[in-house]
Amino acid sequence: MAHAVTDLPSGPLDAYRTKASFNWKEMLHFIDGEEMLQFKQHVFKTLENDPVFARQPGEDISVEKKRELNFLRVKQLFRYNFLTKEDMMTNPWKVVILDDCLGMYDWALVAKYDLNKGMFAGTIASSGSGRHGKYVKDTEEMVTFGCFALTELSHGSNTRAMRTTATYDPSSQEFVINSPDFEAAKFWVGNMGKTATHAIVFAQLYTPDRVCHGLHSFIVPIRDPKTLLALPGVLVGDMGKKLGQNGLDNGFAMFHNVRIPRENLLNRTGDVTPDGYYVTPFKDPNKRFGASLGALSGGRIYITRMALVNLKLAVTVAVRFSATRKQFGPNHTEEIPVLEYQLQQWRLIPYLAAVYALEHFTKTIFMNFVEFQFGQLTRDNSDRQAEMGREIHAIGCSSKPLGSWTAQRGIQECREACGGHGYLAMNRLGDLRDDNDPNCTYEGDNNVLLQQTSNYLLNLFHAKLYNGVQIESPFHTVDFLDNHLKVLESKFTATTIEDCMEPEVEFRTISQRQASILPRCVKASLSNCYLSLAAYMWLICFLLEESQKRLEQQRALGKEEFEARNSSQVYYCRSLAITYIEQCCLQRFCNLTTDQDTPTDLRPVLRKLCALYGLWSLSNHMTTLFQGNYMTGRKPAELVQLTILRLCSELKNDVVALVDVLAPTDFILNSPIANADGELYKNLWSAVMQGSQVLERPSWWKEFCSHKPMVGSLRSKL
Repeated sequence: MAHAVTDLPSGPLDAYRTKASFNWKEMLHFIDGEEMLQFKQHVFKTLENDPVFARQPGEDISVEKKRELNFLRVKQLFRYNFLTKEDMMTNPWKVVILDDCLGMYDWALVAKYDLNKGMFAGTIASSGSGRHGKYVKDTEEMVTFGCFALTELSHGSNTRAMRTTATYDPSSQEFVINSPDFEAAKFWVGNMGKTATHAIVFAQLYTPDRVCHGLHSFIVPIRDPKTLLALPGVLVGDMGKKLGQNGLDNGFAMFHNVRIPRENLLNRTGDVTPDGYYVTPFKDPNKRFGASLGALSGGRIYITRMALVNLKLAVTVAVRFSATRKQFGPNHTEEIPVLEYQLQQWRLIPYLAAVYALEHFTKTIFMNFVEFQFGQLTRDNSDRQAEMGREIHAIGCSSKPLGSWTAQRGIQECREACGGHGYLAMNRLGDLRDDNDPNCTYEGDNNVLLQQTSNYLLNLFHAKLYNGVQIESPFHTVDFLDNHLKVLESKFTATTIEDCMEPEVEFRTISQRQASILPRCVKASLSNCYLSLAAYMWLICFLLEESQKRLEQQRALGKEEFEARNSSQVYYCRSLAITYIEQCCLQRFCNLTTDQDTPTDLRPVLRKLCALYGLWSLSNHMTTLFQGNYMTGRKPAELVQLTILRLCSELKNDVVALVDVLAPTDFILNSPIANADGELYKNLWSAVMQGSQVLERPSWWKEFCSHKPMVGSLRSKL
């Protein structure tokens, strides 16, 4: 099937491509599959051939122009309609691939399109009922344009504390929407700044008896679709320039006695009768609240993917640059590519390994989420469905920090690894860094979200300790914790670099006594995996026990539960959540490298990437490993370091082929120093010379040529 992939242009990068230990086209087909590969190529070619999507590397345009161009491109997406409803239902992964392709072009485009069709129309479809069908239809035809108004100026993560109100008036059968003051203004709402005509507004619902029934969502018109002017009672505006993604108009809104029909309440989780009585199918208000915010769960999982896409692009730029940029050498007459330097390998190749680990991880957790969503749609009320929801929540709340922070650090490393050329805007690393940054914040601040994951783990642990409840979960991410005491008896036993690298060797490094006490799920993992995975299992068990002890100590000091948990985050609960999700990612990558469906020719390079990712991630936790006596002496740390360097060296000749698998077309990548032909200087020089007014004198040239300053004339004489 590899013949379907177009050959890359010949050039300087061939020096590494010819040394690769695997067929990059085979890897491409393995990762994407024939259908997705053809779909990606179709989207890329469509954008490249459409003048509306034309652009220049590093072009300097105003925020207003960016928003105009972005909106014109969104309109084109409506016309192309790359995916029908049937396509989405048949293969949900295709939705992710489409967003990947569009995000590689510009995340502001994805945000504007998806906030309208996904968050606005999608939330109406999932949280509303048949009476709201008109809004979904109008959105699909772009008669209306929507936004998702949850956060306020003074509240973000604490959604329960939102202060916008929706008070029901039975005399007119309307809700009256009000913002108590400017601190309750809806804020940071994508599409609201300039273009949204309607908003899903989250507000505290009050019935005529003055009882507050908590946060609910309402469809609120905010602009006239024919004029885009604000409707009476609505103060709506734009927040201004952001650090990145300025093609998206984030805005604010305040409401003063804005009346909407009773039917505009999205009533899947709660409704109000015409005469003003509140009804809900949920007996537990907490469950109703969680269901009403269900739209955020899938978002967090996809943000992990968004961050991965950014890192893919950055690593592609940095690796191709490093393979063609020559500096210094063993003598004065020979220069070598900077990729040949150990320091450059150590800086970049672990992030390439992280990309491959996250590529598989984001796909598997998305499929886990799809399974959960299917249960929700079919009204599955089983205990397993409820457990699945809790596990997906824990995964989503920690995968977003894992993905966005890895990308944040990786993009910066790639920027620096490209030297001065990496600082040039046209090479895109600055935009990637700025566009990735909000992934750390929206749909939940990373550090706050990690507390949700640690709470999930601690609740399981508490039920085990005090009620004897077995620790297990539908996706098996926590099953090994049921035998935490046995896992904690294990030690670091590797004595050679090979012990740290080979999956077959790893299981033999565990003594027979240790192997006999491990649960079946742990044995199955270790029999096919790496030293780093065994260490991660120990880490999580250790941090789980230590976090539990820390909480109990704080409570024993007389602290309330809020303060006890607040005092147990740093070095304890936060670290617990991070190691949990890193282990999940590593475990699934490990499974891929040994799966019988993974082509034999691809396994060696994938195993090296997996071993590198595991040890490199584990190296951030060395203090804890020594603190808990899993490691002792100087040998373990030395072995980990030497193995990381060995793996970087062994992967060096594969990295160009590995990024060829990840890279989009040159048009989409939009970075002259990273074109597929490898003509680094030719492409960079050409891009510079095509810039606007490159050879012209400045418009203010007369200021230089006349009115020379009198030195010291403005110096104070006091």
